[in-house]
Amino acid sequence: MSIDWNHFTPIASLLGGVLIGLAAAMFALLNGRIAGISGVLGGLLRPAKGDIAWRAAFVLGLVGAPIVYLLFAALPRPHIDASYGALVLAGLLVGLGTRYGAGCTSGHGVCGLSRLSPRSLVATLSFMGAGFVTVFVVRHLLGS
Repeated sequence: MSIDWNHFTPIASLLGGVLIGLAAAMFALLNGRIAGISGVLGGLLRPAKGDIAWRAAFVLGLVGAPIVYLLFAALPRPHIDASYGALVLAGLLVGLGTRYGAGCTSGHGVCGLSRLSPRSLVATLSFMGAGFVTVFVVRHLLGS
C-alpha cells in the first residue's frame, strides 16, 4: 500500500469532519431532529403537513453548497473506475440497505453513534464490515 501524497488532505478532511459533526449537533439541539439523509429525503417523498419546508431547505443546502463553492474555487474532477451499470447497481443496493438498516450512514454513523445508540453501532459496524469485505473481494479475489 502506498499513500498518494498529492491527494493526502488530513487537515481539510479533519475540518470537514468537524463541520459535519457541528452541523449534526446543532441540528439535533436546535430542532430535535436527526440529520440522516435517507430520513430527510424520505420525508419529502411522503410529506406531512408542516414538515416540508425544513426538509426542502436541508436538501437544497446539500445541492446548493457545491454551487456556492464554485464561486470561490473549481470543483475537483472525480475519477471513477466503474461503469454506469455498476454505479446504478451500487446506488440501488445502498438504497435497499438504508431501508433494511432503518437509516443511512450519516444517520447511524454520525448522529446515532454520537447519541450512543446500540442500534446505530450495529448498523455502522455492518456498513463498514460490508465495505471492507467488498473492497477485499473486488481488489484481491477478483483482481479488479
